[in-house]
Amino acid sequence: MSPVPERLFIGGEWTEPAGGHYEVVDPATEEVVGLAPEASRAQVYEAAAAARAAFPAWSRTRPEERAAILDRTADIIARDLPAHAEIARRESGATASTVRGMQVGVGVARFRRYARGALEPVEEAVAPQINEAGPMGRAGIFGALAVRRPVGVVTCITSYNNPWANPAGKVAPALAMGNTVVVKPAPQDPLSVYRLAAALAEAGVPPGVVNVVTGSGPEAGEAAVDSGDVDMVSFTGSTAVGQRIAEVCGRGMKRQLMELGGKGAALVLEDADLSSAVAGIGTTFSFYSGQICTAPTRVLVHRSRYDELTARLAAYANALTVGDPADRATVVGPVISAAHRDRVEAYVELGRKEGARVVTGGERPGHLDRGFYVAPTLLADCTADMRVVRDEIFGPVVVVVPFDDEEEEAIALADDSDYGLIDYVWSGDVARAFRIARRLRAGGVGVNTVGRNMEAPFGGFKKSGVGRDVGSYALHAYSETQAIVWPG
Repeated sequence: MSPVPERLFIGGEWTEPAGGHYEVVDPATEEVVGLAPEASRAQVYEAAAAARAAFPAWSRTRPEERAAILDRTADIIARDLPAHAEIARRESGATASTVRGMQVGVGVARFRRYARGALEPVEEAVAPQINEAGPMGRAGIFGALAVRRPVGVVTCITSYNNPWANPAGKVAPALAMGNTVVVKPAPQDPLSVYRLAAALAEAGVPPGVVNVVTGSGPEAGEAAVDSGDVDMVSFTGSTAVGQRIAEVCGRGMKRQLMELGGKGAALVLEDADLSSAVAGIGTTFSFYSGQICTAPTRVLVHRSRYDELTARLAAYANALTVGDPADRATVVGPVISAAHRDRVEAYVELGRKEGARVVTGGERPGHLDRGFYVAPTLLADCTADMRVVRDEIFGPVVVVVPFDDEEEEAIALADDSDYGLIDYVWSGDVARAFRIARRLRAGGVGVNTVGRNMEAPFGGFKKSGVGRDVGSYALHAYSETQAIVWPG
């Protein structure tokens, strides 16, 4: 059966694309999953104009009304979870358990969270100030109130590595704060975002409050950023693209929320529990084939534990089942595209040329005759100057670098990076691990875990991004602070 072509969602209407459609390909089978619409630049501007027109009324709705719509959206997504998970698996290549729990399931959770978030107080009293008589007026006691107000129209440009959780994490808090949105999904797996838009429409979101545009090339994204109707851009993706977006935003003084690349350092100290460290670092191999910016891809291990950790990581990688994401036994699925597979393989070959030792992996799995697969790969004998250590590879590739000094050298190696998203410290001495964590130039640090607290602020230092979201921090990110002052 031929796939049904999708339509753009603009101003509450499902709209035929001016540029036709392009194929969305299953990374596991290389078959066509669906046909995504090619929006013209004019249609993207039309979507932004629709969001601008809808903003005054939506921003004045009662928080309880916004909360009810977000809650209903969560109900509708959850109702159709199996169908959504099937589409997400086929367009993203993520494993069955990942799409149900970490993609669609997290999407539901985020709409629930920001249904509550819409009801959080937006006003905070500022301590009164006594002013003496002068050029500004008579003496008096001046009260003040800090009020969070919606930014306006927000363009949400989402990444391919999570077509449910990432858009939900932008759209839900933006709507909760009273903003309207234009969503531009990644070209590789946009079909899920149209299901998200349909759920919002069914839940009663007014026309123009949510708009979705797509395109296989850069034109749609560029228009969604440079439109004069857009007040803020929320972007998740590569640092290189983020830098280009930031330049455009700077010219228009648009607000930005940028979650960019990462090259997470995993510091494994002499007294670390290696079982815990291997399980955490091993998520680079197993969770979405390493296509995640928070992955602990750069392992810095004390030389006394170097050989043992390397051997354990190799054994862990070799034990993982690589194959069809639809199979419940599969742990490692494909990467998103043939082009990305080629990029990851080129980095592995570069590592060889730089002098790294390929302990395991480094080639395509021999038992699979189709799909964009990369075997879990471990590179040892690495040094800090190698590009495989410095660049974000964004695949199931872990590099191992030894150090000798317990703290100073390890911290220096960890911070010797353009990135600073999330680092990790494994140590049997928690006090020491916390001391090291406080010195690391990273937006987050996991101590003896790769787990996340979903109320903690999320974002990066250096070239890993600008701003913070998650929990109530996302509500702050999608708002401006207004001061109201009056005489007492």
